[in-house]
Amino acid sequence: MGMVIAHSFFTEFDIDLFKAGKHYRLYEKLGSHIIDVNGEQGTYFAVWAPNASSVSVVGDFNYWMEGEHSLQVRWDSSGIWEGFIPHVGKGTVYKYAIRSKLSSGKIEKADPFAKRCEHPPKTGSIVWDDVYVWNDTNWMQQRASKNNLQAPYSVYEVHLTSWKRKVEENRSLSYFELADELVSYVKKMNFTHVEFMPIMEYPYDPSWGYQITGYFAPTSRLGYPEEFKYLVDAFHKEEIGIILDWVPSHFPEDAHGLGRFDGSCLYEHPDLKKGYHPDWKSLIFNYGRNEVRAFLISNALFWLDQYHIDGLRVDAVASMIYLNYSRKEGEWEPNVFGGNENLEAISFLKELNETVYLNYPDVQTIAEESTAFPMVSKPTSIGGLGFGMKWMMGWMHDTLHYFNKDTIYRKYHQNEITFSLTYAFSENFMLPLSHDEVVYGKKSILGRMPGDEWQRFANLRVLYGYMFTHPGTKLLFMGNEIAQYEEWNFQSSLDWNLLDFFPHIHFQQYIADLNLLYKENKALYEIPFTQDGFEWISYDDTENSVISYYRKGNNESDRLVVVCNFSTNPLQKYRIGVCKEGILEEIFNSDASKYGGSNVINEHEITTEHFFFHNQTFSFITSLPPLGISVYKYK
Repeated sequence: MGMVIAHSFFTEFDIDLFKAGKHYRLYEKLGSHIIDVNGEQGTYFAVWAPNASSVSVVGDFNYWMEGEHSLQVRWDSSGIWEGFIPHVGKGTVYKYAIRSKLSSGKIEKADPFAKRCEHPPKTGSIVWDDVYVWNDTNWMQQRASKNNLQAPYSVYEVHLTSWKRKVEENRSLSYFELADELVSYVKKMNFTHVEFMPIMEYPYDPSWGYQITGYFAPTSRLGYPEEFKYLVDAFHKEEIGIILDWVPSHFPEDAHGLGRFDGSCLYEHPDLKKGYHPDWKSLIFNYGRNEVRAFLISNALFWLDQYHIDGLRVDAVASMIYLNYSRKEGEWEPNVFGGNENLEAISFLKELNETVYLNYPDVQTIAEESTAFPMVSKPTSIGGLGFGMKWMMGWMHDTLHYFNKDTIYRKYHQNEITFSLTYAFSENFMLPLSHDEVVYGKKSILGRMPGDEWQRFANLRVLYGYMFTHPGTKLLFMGNEIAQYEEWNFQSSLDWNLLDFFPHIHFQQYIADLNLLYKENKALYEIPFTQDGFEWISYDDTENSVISYYRKGNNESDRLVVVCNFSTNPLQKYRIGVCKEGILEEIFNSDASKYGGSNVINEHEITTEHFFFHNQTFSFITSLPPLGISVYKYK
C-alpha cells in the first residue's frame, strides 16, 4: 500500500485564518480528498486533534491496523495532522486512530469532515468525491434576482424517512424515488419551499436527525451524496426552494462522534454548565473557541455551496443564547455582566448570519427561537442576531389553545386569537405548525379540534385560512395537509390511505387552493413583516366570534378583505365596514362544498354602501359561513 507521504493543503494564510476562527471553507482543506501526488493517485487526509500524541488512518485497506499509516502533525501549533496515502481511493472506509496526550488507550473517531458515512449502525467514514453536474442554473439566477422576503414563502416540512414508505419492503423512499414522488406532490400542493428535518448523518433513528455525527454528509440511509444533489436539483427544476434543518446547538456523545475527540473537550465546552445539555443528554459546542466557530460556519456554507441549499432553519436557538435554559438554580453561572445570556453563543450567531448573507445574500436563515429575546431577525448592524426570519411560537401556542376550546366559549377568549397582532411586526415572523405540535401526546392538529366530525374539519379549515391570511410566512408539517387523525410516528409512513375518504380528499384540495390563494395575491405576501401590510377592520365582535381585517400589498388595488367566523353559526346579513366604495367579489370561502363545507358562499358581486360602520366610511352586507373564512377583493 505504501507509507504516508508528507503533503499539505494548508498555506500559512490558511493556518492563520483557522486559528483566528475565520476560515469559513474548511471542508476544502480538512477531511479526505482524492488527489494526485507526483502522478500517483491516492487520498489526502487532514484532521484537527491538537491534544493527540499520534494519529493514524485505519480502514479496510490496512486491516484496521493502527500505526500502518500515521499522519504527521504540522509544525505551526495548529494541531492539524495530515498526510497523503497512495492508492487509497473512492469508497474506502476509514477512521482516525488517535492516541491522546491526556489519557491512555486508543480512540477511534469518524472524520468530522467526511462527505459520506457508512449506513448506521456502522460508524465508519467513506472517502468520497462525487462529480455532479448541476441543472439548476435558471433557479439560481432567479433566486439571486428577487427579494424572497417579499415573495410567497410557504414551507412543507418533511421527515424524509417517514413521509412515504415502501410497505412491502419496509423501507423509506430513496433520494431518487423522492425526486420523483415528493417533488411532484409538493408542486401539486402549491408550496413554494420544502424544509427537511436534519439529513446530516445521525446514528439514532428516534432522534429524528437532531443528534448529528456526520455534519458534512447527507444520510446514507437514502442514497449517495450525488443522489441527494439530484433531489435538490429536481426541486429547483420545479421552482421549489429547499431549507435544511441545521443543528449547531448540540451533538451526541456517541463514541465515534465529536465528543472528547482527541481525549480533550475539543468541540464541546469543558464546563458542564455550558457544555452539557440536560434535556437532550448531549454535548454543547464551545462557541468561544475559534476553531469550533470555523467548523460550524464552514458547515453552514458547505450546504449552501456544495448542495445549492436555499435556507437554513437553525434549531434550538433559545438553548444556545441562554445560560440558564432548562437549568435549575445552581446549574448555571451568570455571564461577566451578571446576566443569563451566553455571550459567546450570541457572538457566534451574529458571525454566522453575517457570513452566510455576505456569501449568499439570496438565501434565508430562520431561527427556531421561542423566547422574547429581542431583535432575533434584525440586522447585526443595529444590534440584532441577523437571522432572516424567526418562528412565531407565541402565535402557534395561542392559536392552538383558542381552537381547542368549544366554540360556545370562544367569545370569552377572543383576545387569544387577536393578541399576536400586537407583536406581529417586532420580528420577521414565520408561522409554524411543525412536527413538534403533533408528537408526545399533543394529538394531531385535527385531533385538537372540538365538535363533531363536520365541525372538526370546518375548524381545521378556518384555522389554516386564518394562518395563511395572517402576516408572516408559513410552515406546515407533513400530514397536516391531509388532516391526519393520528400523531406523527417517525417509524411509519403518513396515513395516505385517508385519501380514500372524501373529508381528507376535500381537505387536501383546500390546502392546495389556500397555497394558491397565497401565491396569487400580493396583499398576502408583499408586505409580510410590517404594519403596512395589515389593518384591523374589527376585532371586538366577541359575541359572534368574528374578526375582520385588511391585507395590503404595495398597490392599493391588491387590497383584500378577510373575515373569519370562529362560531358554528352562519351569519346572514352581516355588515362589514370598508374604507372605499366599489364592487367586491368573494374570491375564497372555506365553506365551499368542494372543501366539504355547507356551501354558505357569496356567488354574486357585492356593492358597497355609503354607510358608516366599523369606523369606516363605507360598508357592505354579506353572509358569513359557520366556522369559515371569506376573502373578498375589489373588482
